[in-house]
Amino acid sequence: MNARRSLRAEGPLFLAGPPRAGAAAQEAHYARKPVKVVIQLPCRDEAEQLPATLAALPRRLPGVDEVEWLVVDDGSSDDTARVALAHGAHAVLRLPHNRGLARAFCAGLEAACRRGADVIVNVDGDNQYDASAIPELVARVLAGRADIVVGCRPIERIAHFPWWKKRLQRLGSAVVRAAAHVRVDDATSGFRAYSRDAAMRLNVYSNYTYTLETLIQAGQSGLRVEALPVEVNPPTRPSRLIRSVPQYVTRSVLTIVRSFLTYRPLEFFLVPSSLCMAAGALIGARFVYHFAHGAGDGHVQSLILSALLIVVGTVGAAVGLLANQLVVNRRLLEEQQQSRRRAEWRPPV
Repeated sequence: MNARRSLRAEGPLFLAGPPRAGAAAQEAHYARKPVKVVIQLPCRDEAEQLPATLAALPRRLPGVDEVEWLVVDDGSSDDTARVALAHGAHAVLRLPHNRGLARAFCAGLEAACRRGADVIVNVDGDNQYDASAIPELVARVLAGRADIVVGCRPIERIAHFPWWKKRLQRLGSAVVRAAAHVRVDDATSGFRAYSRDAAMRLNVYSNYTYTLETLIQAGQSGLRVEALPVEVNPPTRPSRLIRSVPQYVTRSVLTIVRSFLTYRPLEFFLVPSSLCMAAGALIGARFVYHFAHGAGDGHVQSLILSALLIVVGTVGAAVGLLANQLVVNRRLLEEQQQSRRRAEWRPPV
């Protein structure tokens, strides 16, 4: 298939690079189930940055038999795919149009699993992270210490991060700790290593970003998460994920609310419902006090407000209980989904 036809493909398409030396030896290694690491790079219009990003990636790792580089081209309008193959990428997964960072990330996880990855390392295509930390990320997963290892940036020491971005990073990390009891100081970092099992368990419902949602889901699913301090490279371009502060804040808040609603609905509804019922009870007690002293006629509004708050709180608590029961069904469906993925996401023989 020529390059022109591949660029007009209707669905996701792999572009394979030139065959690597020692193919016969690699096939012999497959017979003894070697350890394989796939480094995936979701990117869009990164033709200028990819050469430097790929040049920093390792081709060999301790305890690993095979390392592959997989570039997920999220509907780029430039020569991202050709540049990736020309600079050593083993394969490029081309999405027919821009689907967003989260969708590209999920497509990369599936593709990496289908290529036989035991560990998947996710790296941004803009060369933001110091790739020298990849061996330690992979080593912690291979050693069984964690299912997900997050490379945490030194947020307060990054000079090109504005103050509001630093505060939002801290807020996101605090939310992850509260929602999933996962201790990660840089929850929005996309520099991570995933075990094969963890990759098959994750589901991302947002099209915008996956960082907070996947950590909350990992904590709720019982996956082990570790943090590893990493360094960053000087910025090469402005962030494309943050086009404006209000947009970024709005989307981040919506992601946080959706995550709480999906994974901890009982607390999401029960806490405000309890506050409503408590406020209603206090206002009702105030009315009873005045009524007992013969001044109830002047406080009928308090009685109405008390009844309204108690009713709203009761309905909210009932919704929370019902939503909590749906969590059980969702977990059963996720287990079935994981079994299906294990059967389908197998590398070709």
